[in-house]
Amino acid sequence: MDLFVAMRTFVETVQAGSMNAAARRLNVTSALVGQRIAALEDHLQVRLLNRTTRQHSLTDFGASYLEQCRDILELVTLSEGKASDQQLRPQGRLRIAAPTSFGTEALMPALGSFAEQAPEVEIDLVLSDTNEDLIAGGFDAAFRIGQLEDSTLLQTALAPYRMVLCASPDYLEQQGTPETPADLERHKAVLFSRTGRKPWRFSTGSETIAWAPRSSLSVNSGQAVRVAACSGMGIAMLPEVLVCKDFSQGILLELLPDWALPEQPMSLIYHRDRYMPQRLASFLEFARSTFARKRKYPAGNLA
Repeated sequence: MDLFVAMRTFVETVQAGSMNAAARRLNVTSALVGQRIAALEDHLQVRLLNRTTRQHSLTDFGASYLEQCRDILELVTLSEGKASDQQLRPQGRLRIAAPTSFGTEALMPALGSFAEQAPEVEIDLVLSDTNEDLIAGGFDAAFRIGQLEDSTLLQTALAPYRMVLCASPDYLEQQGTPETPADLERHKAVLFSRTGRKPWRFSTGSETIAWAPRSSLSVNSGQAVRVAACSGMGIAMLPEVLVCKDFSQGILLELLPDWALPEQPMSLIYHRDRYMPQRLASFLEFARSTFARKRKYPAGNLA
């Protein structure tokens, strides 16, 4: 058995949807396609496809082996110098991790553009406010906010994550609008519990002021902090990407716009491998072009 031929036949069968369709693409008989896949299963000592008279479906092992086959065949094609645009089109599954707010409000609206560029790539997006372990979680890449500690991973620097201070019009009508950070002493805040009660730092020019927020509510969800602020429960410090639509609709108002809040670095991290699949290379380029610019996120057009 030619292992590479068998692997290519397996990949083609899955992509074509049937052994008959794969046979037509490969210009061989359906019987030979079946023989190659059966030989591959015998070699691996595991079933790759669940077969019925009319269709087939991948087993759990078959699904994971499919991605390995695609990567191996792509590498073989490159090493033999036989690569063409058609052979190297991005395809396969990408497992990506991202912070919840950024993933929901910025990444998700932009993924439509990536789908147009790479229609054969399947994205498995996991949103979490904890830093997922790339190896343990089986991730190809992850968006990270804050300073990176793991030097074994490669990173692409993206635009800093900008925070803004905001409150609802009803709250400000009742409590007044702060004009300087010192005015915040008369106000209460809604806090994101992961950052605790750390002082909020404001700067303008060479002047920096720290304010320890007074709060009767803290919550472990940025979306919940946003809802509380919209409901008039206090002033909140939130990612700009999470509230830009609220600003445009007047649901929330930005406070102290002349005073800058600290920005956090944002990166896309990925494994330090000698060989990078086309699907990951395409996603990295997409992320650089979409999120590497230092800018505000326009309401309603986050892509």
